Amino acid sequence: MRLSFLAVALTVAALFATPLIHAQNAFTPDQVKFGPAPAFMPRGAQLAVLEGDPMALSGDFTIRIKMPDGYRLAPHTHPNRENVTVLSGTLKVGMGDQFDASKMMSFEAGSFAYVDPSMPHYVMVSGETVIQVHGLSPVKFNYINPADDPSGRK
Repeated sequence: MRLSFLAVALTVAALFATPLIHAQNAFTPDQVKFGPAPAFMPRGAQLAVLEGDPMALSGDFTIRIKMPDGYRLAPHTHPNRENVTVLSGTLKVGMGDQFDASKMMSFEAGSFAYVDPSMPHYVMVSGETVIQVHGLSPVKFNYINPADDPSGRK
């Protein structure tokens, strides 16, 4: 009986002595850390990576993008399906290769939408807007008009 107790005590002690190493897999709002968005997005947006590596060649990812009022993304496509949940603000989305605000649909907080690969679309927001995007890496914007790609500008 004493030997069993000693074995259990040593096992418990070892568990507390060993640091737990694991990736964060749950976040409260205050734990989501935003930083600058990639260069292929116009300045002003911020990005937080919740899961995976959105720039990897493959794999799952989940990101949040925070955009200021009036922020716009010119017509573009993605190589993979884009799944978007609006967390706050209003996301306006239009389909096609020409930006036309009159043809945009508005998605308020709580809305969900997805865009299939290679489907040209454009974005504008009303009020500070936060969206959550999940899908398959890599996150990539292929601008319809190469002049709209901000990654070459400083």
